[in-house]
Amino acid sequence: MATAVTRIDKPLTAAIPKKKKKWQSYALLFILPSFLIYTLFVIVPTAGSIYLSFTSWDGISEDVRYIGFANFVEIWQSPRVHNALKNTLVMTVSLVLLENIAAIMLAVLVDKVRWFRNLFRSIFYFPTLLSGIVMGFVWAMILNYNFGVFNQILDAIGLGSWVVDWLGNPKYAMISIILSTVWKGAGYYMIIYLAGLQGIPAELNEAASIDGASGFQQFRHITFPLLAGSMTVCLVLSMISALKIFDQIAVMTDGGPGFETETLTYIIYKVGFGELRQGFGTALAMVLFLIIMLITVIQVKFLRKREVQM
Repeated sequence: MATAVTRIDKPLTAAIPKKKKKWQSYALLFILPSFLIYTLFVIVPTAGSIYLSFTSWDGISEDVRYIGFANFVEIWQSPRVHNALKNTLVMTVSLVLLENIAAIMLAVLVDKVRWFRNLFRSIFYFPTLLSGIVMGFVWAMILNYNFGVFNQILDAIGLGSWVVDWLGNPKYAMISIILSTVWKGAGYYMIIYLAGLQGIPAELNEAASIDGASGFQQFRHITFPLLAGSMTVCLVLSMISALKIFDQIAVMTDGGPGFETETLTYIIYKVGFGELRQGFGTALAMVLFLIIMLITVIQVKFLRKREVQM
């Protein structure tokens, strides 16, 4: 009886690896086109950029001269790059905090609304649909010193002393870019937080309300901790987006006044295409890539640990 069982089992066990191997070969055929496209448009240009970062190429001529680590030494010593790095970090911290705070507030507000909920979602999400260029032009006109709507409103309500050149004054140019970017991006993160809010069981807040907890206490001890997963996603996305900010600066201030709003991404563009120093610009892009990767890894590790603790 035992020998009969073993004779039946052997063909079955032998057939499983063959089927699995056949399935894997089909899977590779489906993966291959995407892998070739990814290699052609991502891996190959990245490898080329690494090489160009060690050259003095101007982006036009065929003279690609290898200069070693000279570009990276100049990046380390350049006051302009140091200023751009400082502006980038200031904008990143400000945008990450303000965008997520505004997004959570909007998500809670929309989640509590009983009437016209979809209308409010659409209104708050609409700025996200605008490109950075369009948004920049809109806010550049709103904040224009001579005919901008914002200054006209201030003057009309008797606050003429508050009228300033919002984009031409070094004190207010960066603040103007940050607030306009928050206006554009908060709606996107609101949708993510709203999905997290709708995943929280209503029984938890009902039980807390019966026990006498106020609305703020419910948010602090129930809602906020349970939004940890959504917060991880939003903080990482907003951080990466802030580090790469470009469109708004290009349209609204062109990096000015002076170099007050020049960031790493914008200086890469100005140096690479304006000053025809593609080698130096590519080296700076490599540095920015490493900064983004390092900050992202640290941020995700910290936030994942926070999720477990909550």
